[in-house]
Amino acid sequence: MHDKGILTDAEYRSALSEIGASTGTRAEEANSLVVGKWSATLYGFLEGDYILDSTQSFPETGGNALVARPKGFAPPPPSPQSTYAGDNARMQFSVRNTRFGLRLRAPEISKVRASGTLEMDFLGFDPAPPTTTEAAFFTSPTLRVRHAYLKVETPVVDVLVGQYWHMFGWQPAFFPSSVEIQGLPGQLYARTPQLRLSRKFGGPAGGVELAVAGMRPPTRDGAVPELTGGLRVTLDKWRGVQSTGSTNTSLASASLAVTGDFRYFRVAEFALVPGATRSIPTGAVAVDAFLPVIPATEKSRANALSLNGEFVYGAGISDLYTSFTGGLQLPSLPNTTGINPPPTYPQSFDNGMIVFDNNTNHDLHAVVWSTFIVGVQYYFPGVNGKIWVAGNYSHTESPNIQDFTNPSTTPPNPQNSNYVYAATVRKFEDWFDANLFFDPLPSVRIGLEYAYFNDRYVDGIHAINHRGQISGFFLF
Repeated sequence: MHDKGILTDAEYRSALSEIGASTGTRAEEANSLVVGKWSATLYGFLEGDYILDSTQSFPETGGNALVARPKGFAPPPPSPQSTYAGDNARMQFSVRNTRFGLRLRAPEISKVRASGTLEMDFLGFDPAPPTTTEAAFFTSPTLRVRHAYLKVETPVVDVLVGQYWHMFGWQPAFFPSSVEIQGLPGQLYARTPQLRLSRKFGGPAGGVELAVAGMRPPTRDGAVPELTGGLRVTLDKWRGVQSTGSTNTSLASASLAVTGDFRYFRVAEFALVPGATRSIPTGAVAVDAFLPVIPATEKSRANALSLNGEFVYGAGISDLYTSFTGGLQLPSLPNTTGINPPPTYPQSFDNGMIVFDNNTNHDLHAVVWSTFIVGVQYYFPGVNGKIWVAGNYSHTESPNIQDFTNPSTTPPNPQNSNYVYAATVRKFEDWFDANLFFDPLPSVRIGLEYAYFNDRYVDGIHAINHRGQISGFFLF
């Protein structure tokens, strides 16, 4: 459509930036239907994953879930005493990460462009086996919304309304290259409803983009939106090959982004029948970079080498990662009367972000996390970038999570308020992977990965998982 003059240069760049997040340079050849000055573009990919894990810790997405503890190191009662999942392997065949999207474009009016995007996959929430049969879980997966937003681009400011990538970490511009279904351990990876304002400044050599956004609150009963802002600098004359995820490969500019996040938690006091509230503000900062060490050009992607990295430090942000609670739960309410079942706190927020202490007033605290992930991508000469290797390493650690765990191995007194056992909570995790990608055809991609998960619990026990994965992709 761009070559035929249906899309302006600005519309073309906007379309590539949104569709390209899923299919990279294939976005230029996406199938479009044009009616008058309106257009609809269908894009996405079909994916088949074949995964073997040395433990039974994860579904297809490893994410930041805990690795099951090994034989001989079960947590103390009343936790389950089996370490079966940590001592036995799991194999999964899945198509649930298959993705498709539809981008609708209205005609440009007075340099104002409007578009809408709806993107779906099949990783929707569904109780995992054996609550449902494995056959139903893998062969009849649940459709879910990834993106659903409208975007209005004007000469003054761009406005985005709806569900899109979270702005913290300037997602998805700095995602690592990996066969594994993202988000990876230690990688910011989240989508959420939001209202975002952004503006780009610059010229042919590069530019600066500023953005601010009001996000869905981390707990709706807090009644205060999450606020995020950031700055991104690009050097457009310094470009390299960048693959984000497993299907998006494109020529990208060297860039650096700094983003900040503010949250306000307001929840009911820690009591069986709350009559007051507790509140706490939290903040976080992220620094992301993409660096073409050996640059590439439009004509040649051979012998290209690129680095990417992300560093995050913040409190109350575990929900901005995939499957991340660290194993932390709220302490138990004191059962002074011995009622059965024991009393439970009417919790209105997800585990892992905030926690009450065991002091008399049961003060509210935010769980602090420090994460970083670095990656390298190298595209072989002689095949113009159709074969490449990628490797990533991440480290995730909390400086304060151990303060809200019970180090004892003796059964707790139910008449007191008790923390969860240290043997069920993560202190830190190290993870790395190595990947090989091959594009036998422009629309077909094959990926192979080995990944290593090393989970260290607060009580000092290490739990290890080895993962091997082979995936095939058809991009359209």
